[in-house]
Amino acid sequence: MFNENEYGLLCDLLKKKRTQVVAVPPTCALIELIDENNRPLFKNALAMGRTIAEVLGEVKPRSVYLLQDTLGLSYIVFRLPIDGISSLSVIGPFLYKAHSTDRILEISEQNGLFPNHQRLINEFYVSIPVLPESSSLFLLIDSFLERMWGKEYEIINIYCDDVQREGTVSVQYSANDLDDTFIDMKNMERRYSLENEIMDAVALGSEHMVNRIFASFSDSTFEKRIDDPLRNTKNYCIIMNTLLRKAAERGGVHPLYLDRTSSQFAVEIEKLSSVERVAELMADMFRSYCRLVQKSSLKNYSAVVKKAVMAIEADPSAELGLSQLASRLNISNEYLSSVFKKETGKTVTQYIRERRLKYAAHLLKYTNLQVQTVALHCGFLDVQYFSKLFKVYSGLTPTEFREKER
Repeated sequence: MFNENEYGLLCDLLKKKRTQVVAVPPTCALIELIDENNRPLFKNALAMGRTIAEVLGEVKPRSVYLLQDTLGLSYIVFRLPIDGISSLSVIGPFLYKAHSTDRILEISEQNGLFPNHQRLINEFYVSIPVLPESSSLFLLIDSFLERMWGKEYEIINIYCDDVQREGTVSVQYSANDLDDTFIDMKNMERRYSLENEIMDAVALGSEHMVNRIFASFSDSTFEKRIDDPLRNTKNYCIIMNTLLRKAAERGGVHPLYLDRTSSQFAVEIEKLSSVERVAELMADMFRSYCRLVQKSSLKNYSAVVKKAVMAIEADPSAELGLSQLASRLNISNEYLSSVFKKETGKTVTQYIRERRLKYAAHLLKYTNLQVQTVALHCGFLDVQYFSKLFKVYSGLTPTEFREKER
């Protein structure tokens, strides 16, 4: 029997987690589930014009549909058992895990979205709530469905035809997933102490200090929250990735650098196939964040150069040059050129070109974007010119570079 009060409570809890809950007819198009202000960005995306009925078919009673659209957004859809009402309850959009910047670029390319909208698209994905599969909200949803239908109901996974699948998602959980493990107090205090020491060392960019502290780590240092050793160590690596990111930010590294490094390690963590590889990956994380502080810190730059560098980093595809930057900073071309070369050792043009080519190398290595798409995202409208510059930069054509790195 349907309990309207329980459903209202579930909706209130989801909304407090910034998760949309709407009642819509089966004729509602997928694009209409996206916030009205962001719909223009995705109006031409693959399959987003299709209706829920076209994607799911007839929504059966006592069935819950786990839907993923072509943008990689997830929804939970089910029919409320109210006589005379044909509307569906839709929870979402949400993400089971945050998409990396590189993954968002791939989704954009697959859906034919424009590169010049990429910053707005990135901001859209940041606004989408992330609900990990371990979230207690799914237990609440599961409990509500059991109260409504009993324990016997069907879970159906639906992917829009054009979605690149990344594995099956399930909302079935057991009590074993809950965090009911008691942590030994001495190990916990020791772990917190080591973590604080590492954060201080990374903030200073001191690789030597980090290596010394890392030598003190042991299996007992890792927080044991679940019985699966691999998943447990992956979870701890995720925590450490976040801590190291915050430490590097304290060290003066701009968030644009941090996001790329953090996203790269998030992918590497999930790729781990054995516990034995964890120590190696964690050591690599420590070294990388230290070197990021050493090489990328903006602390020693003047305010003018900081702003110029941040403008360049913010969007490698933007129309950038000495005159545009000087105008944006309300200073003369001559002054910006002089102070920039003095503090960075490079001209504005050299810095922009090098940054774009570094970003191109990253995209070629870590994404499946076509070469011409990579060129556009790096501010090169002519793919042949881009290929020529990239070969001078790396000694290889973009295609050769990708094959070598893969």
